Amino acid sequence: MIRHVLFIQYKDQATKEDIATSLRNFEEIKNKIKGIESVEWGLNNSPEGRNKNYTHCVFMTFTDEIARDNYLPHSEHEVLKTQLGPILEDIIVFDYGL
Repeated sequence: MIRHVLFIQYKDQATKEDIATSLRNFEEIKNKIKGIESVEWGLNNSPEGRNKNYTHCVFMTFTDEIARDNYLPHSEHEVLKTQLGPILEDIIVFDYGL
């Protein structure tokens, strides 16, 4: 099992609708690419103030490294990145295996 964690910082000019669309696209991708077990996301609500302007986290679980490696160049992932790109200020991607 592989966990694929994204910390997202949206541009200031990203609208609520743009952000909602990008998060919905993440949720829907699990139905489009085999090997994605789950996708969840959340908005930072830590009172510590150490999020360094990253406001959202997307947490994906893949069945294995093969599934993750299939996802990365997949055309549906490219569609997701195309929508996200113009509203993305910065992103951190962190993967780990269980």
